[in-house]
Amino acid sequence: MLNLIFTLFIIPFIPFWLFGHLISNASGGANITCQGSICDLSAKMADSSDFIVKNLFPVDSALASGYVPVRTTNADDIKLWAGSSAAIDADSGTILHYDQGRKHVQIASLTKMMTAILAVENIQDLDSAVVTINAEDLDVDGTKVGCPTSVYCNGNRMFVGEKVKAIDLLRVMLMNSANDAATALGSYIGGSPKKFVDMMNAKAKDMGLTDTHFCTPSGLEIDGHEDECYSSAYDIARIAAYSMRYDTIWNIMRTLDGQFYSVDGRTMHILQNTDMLLNTLPGCIGGKTGFTPLAGKSLLLGAADPTGKHKIIAVVLNDDQRWSDMKSLVDWIFNNYKWQ
Repeated sequence: MLNLIFTLFIIPFIPFWLFGHLISNASGGANITCQGSICDLSAKMADSSDFIVKNLFPVDSALASGYVPVRTTNADDIKLWAGSSAAIDADSGTILHYDQGRKHVQIASLTKMMTAILAVENIQDLDSAVVTINAEDLDVDGTKVGCPTSVYCNGNRMFVGEKVKAIDLLRVMLMNSANDAATALGSYIGGSPKKFVDMMNAKAKDMGLTDTHFCTPSGLEIDGHEDECYSSAYDIARIAAYSMRYDTIWNIMRTLDGQFYSVDGRTMHILQNTDMLLNTLPGCIGGKTGFTPLAGKSLLLGAADPTGKHKIIAVVLNDDQRWSDMKSLVDWIFNNYKWQ
């Protein structure tokens, strides 16, 4: 009976008491404003050196799943090689780890998470929609269909005039991190990559992502305007958590490999997931890699606890040790938090 009373009458107020107390102490008197489920933490979270929290609820739906993560030990927050990093509970938005999580940096192909969201939300039937590849789609650097790096190709490239299903472009974009596939989806949805980027930034604004500005559908920076292409570990974590409402995205991201054909069946393209933790990290439910020389090596990952009931999103940016750091971060979270 006491447990029932606590659950019904006490727990619902914990997020507001705790959130207000922690922000008050961490912000040094700065004003924090909230609208709906989004709180503006910019006053202090832009520099997290003294923003050390044990448990934080930045959204007002923390009890949506019926459980909240609670820190069970007094261990200090984990320190990674990453230039910035953040991890959140996918259901409640509770911050589980935070190290310069609102630092504005280039994020490379982690950008493709937003491209994927807009593809799912704007293409009515991904399986039947057909995209005709144009020259602008193919005029991109870095990883492309058939080319796992900018200097090495081991499969068929797409060609001007090729017709490809939208679902296959989404698959090769998320698995192979193909920049031409991302650009082709942007052209198809927005009419041009530039107009699609406007849609991306409008979506970011609607989601309350105040530390994000996209430049391309793929995440490639624009020469001479690199400082206009940025996001943060915290914003990327929120984008990934939002994307979990779409099974299509995460079913693709946990697929190891495969192939797809042009609509006429004449040209085959290889699918190969770039996430090296899919088969090695227990509980991994998918991830997305990113790299440009300016952004460095980055990784976002979704993982579930041993029960499979509770999911987290973790992000490490500019991290040469991204694979080992991500494994350490996920292990640290599940060793130090319990959902109750």
